[in-house]
Amino acid sequence: MRRTRVLDDEVFEFKQFTIHQGHAAMKVGTDSDLLGALSAGGNRVLDIGTGTGVLALMMAQRYPEARVTAVEIDDLAVLDAARNFSESRFADRIELVHASFQDFLSNCESGGAAKFDAVVCNPPYFERSLECPSESRTRARHTSSLPFSVLISGSYRLLNDGGSLSVCIPPEVMDDFIAQCRQTGFYLQHLYKIKTVPEKQPKRFILICRKGKEEETVEHVFCMRNSDRTRSEWYLDLMQDFLICGKL
Repeated sequence: MRRTRVLDDEVFEFKQFTIHQGHAAMKVGTDSDLLGALSAGGNRVLDIGTGTGVLALMMAQRYPEARVTAVEIDDLAVLDAARNFSESRFADRIELVHASFQDFLSNCESGGAAKFDAVVCNPPYFERSLECPSESRTRARHTSSLPFSVLISGSYRLLNDGGSLSVCIPPEVMDDFIAQCRQTGFYLQHLYKIKTVPEKQPKRFILICRKGKEEETVEHVFCMRNSDRTRSEWYLDLMQDFLICGKL
């Protein structure tokens, strides 16, 4: 199975939209694919740090009635996102905002903007000591550009009661992220533990946190590949509406 059909080094084609990524520091990857397919949604969706716009487009595809706001700080990534949105069939339902999340949050709160039903984010998680030479890549990968505390508290303030925050988090920062969510008032509704193959430990974690009354967390464990390295039935089913494959 091919993840996507590659037109050239800078383009990925999904079933219902195309991603141009010649400017963005972070390209389309497995984390964004999984998060886009598993995230909770609603009628008003906020994508924080949209990058190429792949998450916003996946949410627009999954939720036909949704209006999606995509926020991106990086000048170069905005070029890709703007093109990808404008050329998609979902263009009339996606708004691109060129700003930091901090500025976007301030403007929403000062202007009394309507709240959201869902927030999705593939957040930066590396510490400042590991920063990259590229400023754009540093923004995309490091917590100095968007600390967990800002992401979590800001999302909480922008969400309606019962709204969701969905993120993809690596194991080394998951406990800290969950603790900060609980301190803010979120509860962890779903925890997806994603393994590459059955014999290995989970490599990726999709967290769906709800704003509202706490309930018991539902844990899910899935594998992307079988022991023989073929794609798992779960992964094929999850991605069949998005990825162009030879056969599902």
